[in-house]
Amino acid sequence: MKTILKILLTAVAVIILEYILPGITVKSYWSAVLVAVVLSLLNLFIKPILVVLTFPITIVTLGLFLLVINAVIIMMAAYFIGGFTVKNIWWALAFSLLLSLLQSILHSPLKKEK
Repeated sequence: MKTILKILLTAVAVIILEYILPGITVKSYWSAVLVAVVLSLLNLFIKPILVVLTFPITIVTLGLFLLVINAVIIMMAAYFIGGFTVKNIWWALAFSLLLSLLQSILHSPLKKEK
């Protein structure tokens, strides 16, 4: 139940960011839910592989390369989902940063329910 709620809150964050960032387009609310699901799956399966493969670059950049990995994950989600478009890597980077911020705000009440 908590996972479904987190996905729905992430979809709300995607809709909010679509209004804030002009380089991001989401066709419908269902597309936003699909974006949340696909981002969850990509972060679960693909991101650990990318982190391991780019570990030396991440060390040299003191962890800042992880932001690029997050942007690449968002670009991959845009490739897989027809109703979600990202203009370029810079918009994906801005989307990634703001999505992380919004998720931490929206998911914080769920962590207090333990």
